[in-house]
Amino acid sequence: MTADGLPETAASGDPGPPPGLVVVGRYDELPGYAVHRPRGADSWLFTWTVGGRGSLSQGRTETAASAGDLVVLAPGAPHRYGVERGAARWEFWWAHCGARSSWATWLGPHGRGDGMYVVPADPAGGGPHARVEAAFRRMLADARRPRTGTPPEAPQDDRVAVAVAHGTTARELALCALEEVVLLTAGTVRRGRAGTDVDPRVRRARELIAADPGAPHTVRSLAAEVSLSPSRFAHLFTQQLGHPPMRALREARLRHAARLLESTDLSVERVAAASGFASPFHFNRVFRDRYGTPPGAYRAAGPMVGT
Repeated sequence: MTADGLPETAASGDPGPPPGLVVVGRYDELPGYAVHRPRGADSWLFTWTVGGRGSLSQGRTETAASAGDLVVLAPGAPHRYGVERGAARWEFWWAHCGARSSWATWLGPHGRGDGMYVVPADPAGGGPHARVEAAFRRMLADARRPRTGTPPEAPQDDRVAVAVAHGTTARELALCALEEVVLLTAGTVRRGRAGTDVDPRVRRARELIAADPGAPHTVRSLAAEVSLSPSRFAHLFTQQLGHPPMRALREARLRHAARLLESTDLSVERVAAASGFASPFHFNRVFRDRYGTPPGAYRAAGPMVGT
């Protein structure tokens, strides 16, 4: 056991797979299984629980995971995960990779803080469980795709398996399968939240942020747009969406900046200004915290590095 009470700890300095690599696997673990990365990982970690219960933490944020829950950990923060105390097992799919920038739109509303995103299973049942399972199996098969020759069939009975995508085709196909997982899980919940359950004033504020993230929005200005006091607006927004309005604004600005870095040749300073960041130094710091790499390196590596 380690000092933190974990039976298994990643080697010192081991950041996990690099962000340019796509690694996917399925584990069926018994009590005692746990991984601890005191320095976090360089890549994103996606976990989707098939059965049993797991426990995950990122920074100071913790969550339990049961069947159908998608939990995503961003790079750069200390994390740990394993079989939940008292559970008989934890069966789950996992993937280490760089996330596509478009996924932020789907995962953003599920942020819990410290770079953790939790998309719970549909409590009423009837969710896309079978399709998510099939997408992960296809991701495993695509990661095993040879550079030449016939691609393998999607495995049907792999309860413990790991594959690394080699080559551009295998990597892109595997990421497409993972994108389907994100859309099937987060997209289903997001559609429900976008309906009548969300106060129209909160929806309006979110639309204002999305329409022009670089504008000088504040809690006061957004509250005035929807005819609420700043304190009432901030409370209602946080209550309904799970995060405060200024966090939503920062995420929207960072997504906007990432798109500009991917699609324009604007300098980093101009990207910062166009995305609503008054200080290039502050922009560099928060961008690196969010994406795991500074803006210049993100642009040089292309849009697959992070989101």
